[in-house]
Formats: sequence, structure tokens, C-alpha cells
Amino acid sequence: MKVLERISSFVGNTFAIWVVLFAVLSFLLPSGFTWLAAYITPLLGIIMFGMGLTLSAKDFKEAFKRPKDVAIGVAGQFLIMPLLAFALVTILPVSKEIAVGVILVGCCPGGTSSNVMTFLSKGDTALSVSITAVSTVLAPILTPALIYLLASQWLEVSAGALFVSIVQIVLVPILLGLLVKALLKDKVEAGVKAIPLVSVIGIVAIVTAVVSVNVEQIAKTGLLIFLIVVLHNTLGYVVGLGLGKVMKMGPKQQKAVSIEVGMQNSGLGATLAAAHFNPLSAVPSAIFSVWHNISGPIIATIYRKLQEKEENR
Repeated sequence: MKVLERISSFVGNTFAIWVVLFAVLSFLLPSGFTWLAAYITPLLGIIMFGMGLTLSAKDFKEAFKRPKDVAIGVAGQFLIMPLLAFALVTILPVSKEIAVGVILVGCCPGGTSSNVMTFLSKGDTALSVSITAVSTVLAPILTPALIYLLASQWLEVSAGALFVSIVQIVLVPILLGLLVKALLKDKVEAGVKAIPLVSVIGIVAIVTAVVSVNVEQIAKTGLLIFLIVVLHNTLGYVVGLGLGKVMKMGPKQQKAVSIEVGMQNSGLGATLAAAHFNPLSAVPSAIFSVWHNISGPIIATIYRKLQEKEENR
């Protein structure tokens, strides 16, 4: 088990490398990876089950202890990123499939990567975990509603079908994970240490599948999509930090909100896009998954260095 734990830790710490490596491989050799497309939905379900195993009642209790801080983070998540996405695809010349894909990833809740980056930045990790937990639970209602509101001018959007999908592939697996953890308690702890490995394999497989079935479109529009994703993610960090400052939050809380707003559950975005829209609509989520695993450590390092500089004054 210790060997598995070490492998899991190593793979988790080198997440960005594996995502980039397999994204490039699937672009160069797509025929070897297209079969993964059929497993995108169950893969995300497994990832969400693992997330449920890592959560606990205290993560939700934190929301009641600090409702204002959590509400600011959740509101920022579901307002800033969707509106930034809408603004970017309205201003920049993109196809309707890409426009919907960018909006879709913008309307997703935060992912667990944001919790790790908040920890590395010396931010308020407990707040970050609570915001992720609450935004994920609210996602079945808010994500379909926002996608319908912002993206229906480009493609037909069924909010009801999106709601059912998010309940099935996000909420149910997380609740099952919480239930298993509550029933088995300490027996689950050994398995929890392997979750980073499972999550990395799952996300890498989803990104690889999306890239492999969209090679031609990525070759034509990949640079523009990458530019939009980088702008979206970077503006999310900046505006999220600004929101924390305007709401007079402490420095650690500002960092948590900034990272929570900037980082999305791109796996969910890719899964919903593949299931409900054109396969091309999943590409922004796939590229976001690659990029935010590069930008996350960068922003965490910047925030940590700034804090250390302040402490040494």
C-alpha cells in the first residue's frame, strides 16, 4: 500500500506533465485513443466518487460557520466565469460550437485542483474546500440554468437534460462516496490515498479522448481556443482576487476565492459537451484542463512568494 501511495503522490504532483504528454500523443496518434471517447461519462463518475470519499461533514459545516466567505466564493464562481466566457466568445470570432464550449466550462463548478493550489499558495484551504463542495452540490441547478441563459442563442440547450446528466455523473457519485466513507470510516482511509492516481488517470483519459476525436478542428482553431482559455482562466484569477479585496476579505481568503474562481471542473465541462453538444464543444474544456494545471502552480507560487515577502518586511 505504501508503494501505491508513493506512486499516487508522484503522479498527483506531476499532473500537468501527464496531461500535456497524453494530449500531445493523442493529437499525433489519434487512432490509438479514440476508443476512450465511449468511457468519458463513467470516468468522470469515478472521479466524482473519489471526490466524495475525500469530503467530510466538516467541509459542509464550514459553510455554516462562515456563510459570507463561502457565499462570496460560490457567487464569484457562478457569476464571474460565465460572464467572462460570454464576453470573450461575443468579442472574439469563434464558431458556435466553440462559443458553447467556452461558456459551458465557464458555468461549471470548481474542481479539486483548486484546493491543492490554494494550499500551495498558503491560502485558506478550508474555505477553498467548502466553496468547491457547495458549488458542486449547487451545480445541477445553476450550471444548466446558466448554460441555457448564455448559450442558447448559439445552439439548442436542454436545461432539463443537463440537470439529469449532472445529477447522474456528479451528485450521485459524490453522495455514494460520502455514504461509503460514513459506513466504512477508517477502512476507507487506505484507499483514499490512491485517489490522486485515479483522478489523474481519469482526467488524462478524458482530455486524451476529446483531443483524439477533434484533431482536425484543433489543428484549424486550436491556437484561438488556447488564447481564449488562457484569457478566461487568467481573468478569473484577477477578477476573483479583486472580488475578495472589494468584499474586504483577509489575504488568505482572497487567494482562496481567486483560485476557486479561476479554476473549473473541466472534466465535467468536457463530459457535458460530449454528451449534449458537438464534440468540438468539448475542446475548450480539454484545453482548459491542460492549461489550468500549468497556470495553477504558477499563480500559487506567485501568491506564496508575495506572502513571504510581506512576512519578511
